Amino acid sequence: MLADSFGRVATDLRVSLTDRCNLRCAYCMPPEGLDWLPKITVLTDDEVIRLIRIGVRRLGIREVRFTGGEPLLRPGLVGIVARSAALRPRPEISLTTNGIGLARTAGALRAAGLDRVNVSLDTLRPGTFRELARRDRLADVLAGLTAAAVAGMTPVKVNAVLMRGLNDDEAVPLLRFCLASGYDLRFIEQMPLDAQHGWRRGDMVTADEIIAALSAEFVLTPDNPGSRGSAPAESFLVNGGPARVGVIGSVTRPFCGACDRVRLTADGQVRNCLFAREEDDLRGPLRAGASDAELADLWRRAVAPKLPGHGIDDPSFLQPDRPMSAIGG
Repeated sequence: MLADSFGRVATDLRVSLTDRCNLRCAYCMPPEGLDWLPKITVLTDDEVIRLIRIGVRRLGIREVRFTGGEPLLRPGLVGIVARSAALRPRPEISLTTNGIGLARTAGALRAAGLDRVNVSLDTLRPGTFRELARRDRLADVLAGLTAAAVAGMTPVKVNAVLMRGLNDDEAVPLLRFCLASGYDLRFIEQMPLDAQHGWRRGDMVTADEIIAALSAEFVLTPDNPGSRGSAPAESFLVNGGPARVGVIGSVTRPFCGACDRVRLTADGQVRNCLFAREEDDLRGPLRAGASDAELADLWRRAVAPKLPGHGIDDPSFLQPDRPMSAIGG
């Protein structure tokens, strides 16, 4: 298993399939984009599946979430999902996406074995979408959400980040939209993972502010607060339920003590925390002929020194060298 010195065991693997993205969201990257990873450094489909297989069969991984960048840009995505679903024991398989292209691929992904999907949707206003994502693609995102629901990937989950002065007035409209559509909405505090390193805590819309805004319009009741476990979101029943809304206070209400996640970047590096400053290379040994047992041992050693928390409140905290698009969220 993948255990650290604080007794946490990683069972949830986040696999970044590409650092590329077709949006330029302000909280992730600059308008001009980034210097993408050279293709030769990105894991091949076979390499991705081999590492997932090692994680599932040797290290106790039970959940695999594909991320990016934007994972729908990965040409072999459907095949990767299908091969992951064929593993025994079968992991739960999910996808985090901006939704662009999901209208075309939702059916094939579901047929391949994709269990769940999380779609990023930060605004319902086309003008605000263009300002935030620097692309005019709101209609595509909404179409992708509909396609995911039709394909049976329910409950479809929506992730929203509120930005002060941009979309911080949309908490209530977003929840009303998701309630009407049957989607599960989760608000996520903006994290210091932008390529520009422009994040400022004072500019962040906090979990407390989000809950206060929602509580002005809805009755929120904590949903089984004692059984949250490793779930990142605090869940609330809306107006008595059964509908729920989640709030992920990654910065102000960290859940590091119960974290069960480990990350594999598109270029084959293990990150034992989203905010880690160091990575451990699996791609090099894999391509040099390391056995499954040797790769599993390297992976265990990468997870063992995981820190107790993300340390954002520490004066010495430094943002990761690589932005969210390269890490995988």
